[in-house]
Amino acid sequence: MPALDLALPFLATEGGLIYAFKNSTLPGKLVLFALFAASIFSWTVMVNKFGLLRKVGKRRDDFLARFRADRQPLTLYTDGVRFDGAPSFAVYQAGCEELVFQLLGSAEVDETFRARLDSAPKISPAQMRVVTSAMERAVGETALRLESQMIILSTAVSGAPFLGLLGTVWGVMETFADVAIAGKANLAAMAPGVSAALITTVTGLLVAIPAMFGYNYLITSLRGMIVELDNFSAELASEIEHKFVDHGERSSRPWSK
Repeated sequence: MPALDLALPFLATEGGLIYAFKNSTLPGKLVLFALFAASIFSWTVMVNKFGLLRKVGKRRDDFLARFRADRQPLTLYTDGVRFDGAPSFAVYQAGCEELVFQLLGSAEVDETFRARLDSAPKISPAQMRVVTSAMERAVGETALRLESQMIILSTAVSGAPFLGLLGTVWGVMETFADVAIAGKANLAAMAPGVSAALITTVTGLLVAIPAMFGYNYLITSLRGMIVELDNFSAELASEIEHKFVDHGERSSRPWSK
């Protein structure tokens, strides 16, 4: 039958996997269960991170477009405009809160905030360093949040093949032990054990390969986003220093006396 002939390769493949699993020993099945759990965790992390990157990228673009439309650093802060979810907004919020605290002694925004801000003196370079430190801390904390759970993917990439290999070596060892006990070696006696042993290596590779591609893409994207955070922090610090820092009078040159 033509239809049956076409189906035989698929059935043979499926039967091989089922046959190998049925002949797996308890240690082999424990390894397969651990690999299955690792696969669930790694795919969950990848799906969540891909969604996070898409959401964060959109919020970041919206925030930067709004921020750069008005070159006044405190406009968004005083207007109470928020872009929660945008990493650069977290850096902006931390920098503005510290700047306002250095200017006014309080970061609270009330009905007198604009009037107090207009009459506030500029801050000193030492106070500006405190503001810069606050933004640097925000960059570090945001980077840690962005890279959270990536250890799961890196563990799946490096650990799954070794865990699968452990199951294979264990299974082959038990197969040869059974052959030694039986006192005879033939293909029919060895095939079930070897087949069951190899399924753990196959499963380990099936876990590690998607995790490797996902990890490489995600870590590259996340590190690029962290570099953008550093650049935005430097941009914001430059804007703040230009408008709110008092560097005092320039010292006179010796030859000008």
